[in-house]
Amino acid sequence: MLARLKDEKDRIGGALLELEAHQGYQLLEGATLAGETLSLQSDVRTRMASLWMLYDLYGNVLSAAEDLRARHGRPGQAQLAELTRLLDGPSVEMPAQEVPLERRTLLSVPSGEKLTLRAAVDRMTPLYEEVARSVAALDTVWSTLLSRLAEVEAERRAAEELLESLGGVDPDFERLRGELESVAAVVRSDPLALARDGLADTARLDAVRTGLAAARRALQEAERLRDGFAGRIRGVAAVLDLLREAEAEARAVRDEVVAKIASPVLPDLPGSAAALADRLTAVTRPGAGTAARGAGWNDVARRVADLERAADTALAQARETVGVIRGLLDRREELRGRLQAYRVKAARLGHAEDAELAGLYEQVRVLLWTSPCDLRKATVALSGYQRAITSRAKGADR
Repeated sequence: MLARLKDEKDRIGGALLELEAHQGYQLLEGATLAGETLSLQSDVRTRMASLWMLYDLYGNVLSAAEDLRARHGRPGQAQLAELTRLLDGPSVEMPAQEVPLERRTLLSVPSGEKLTLRAAVDRMTPLYEEVARSVAALDTVWSTLLSRLAEVEAERRAAEELLESLGGVDPDFERLRGELESVAAVVRSDPLALARDGLADTARLDAVRTGLAAARRALQEAERLRDGFAGRIRGVAAVLDLLREAEAEARAVRDEVVAKIASPVLPDLPGSAAALADRLTAVTRPGAGTAARGAGWNDVARRVADLERAADTALAQARETVGVIRGLLDRREELRGRLQAYRVKAARLGHAEDAELAGLYEQVRVLLWTSPCDLRKATVALSGYQRAITSRAKGADR
């Protein structure tokens, strides 16, 4: 029995030491905590204190039994009775509980509860299991949160280094840094406040990480702008040159259409080049480099990127407007081409001398070659000419 109980004591001691070495337990013991996690820390410490007290009392009884057995190679009845009491009887004396004042007498001596070794183990078992469950649950939540926090802080450091390199400030980054500091304080002091159904709720950390990633990308864009500022500016200037050409072409084509097409329905003329040129000047005016460094290249990057998008959009719209306006002239040329094709068809059918067809042809020709040209009337007249030719072709077939 002594050998079995000694082995049991060693296993209990090993389990307690292993529990204290657990990462979750170490985190719990080494932190300054608050809120729900502080309550858990207090509960775990109380239970562990009870566990170690019971273990020490258990060990003391077992040591006493081992010492008695070692001193008596052939124990007599008295020694056997004492061994039996120690190993199988109520030999583990618990510390006396404080007696409430109303139950005390002048000479009262509080007495403690006595347990058998087995009862002591039975009392230690649920305490151990409760501490192990609490520590494991905390470790699951805390490890997840700390791992995610490390990732977010790495993202923050990367953005911070870029911002320091670029100079200036970034209000969005400062806001995100403040939010990170707030949630990090909760992660480190009260991780259970960020637990839902026993699992870590990383929503706040994830939102900050998403924001920091976006800020870092913007800062990287600012860094690229700084390194290739002159090239980017030349690119915008080149697009503005094309925009001016497109706007000038739109005006010229519009004037031509107004002169050659009757009552045209035209889109508004594009006119963004001047305003965009002013924006470009604001970025590139003398001292802009110093101003950029003072305001932060990230701010300049946003302005240049906005300017690039605006210039590209304006150029595309200007070219589209040119196409729409020129379409009216193209429509007139298409109608002229169809008129000549129908005339050739009439001659091929043997109606080159047909007076009625000649009259219809002349009517359409006058409409299409007179400025301003009434496209609607010309289209109707050309359709009439086409029908007349088609009618004669069908008559010839019959």
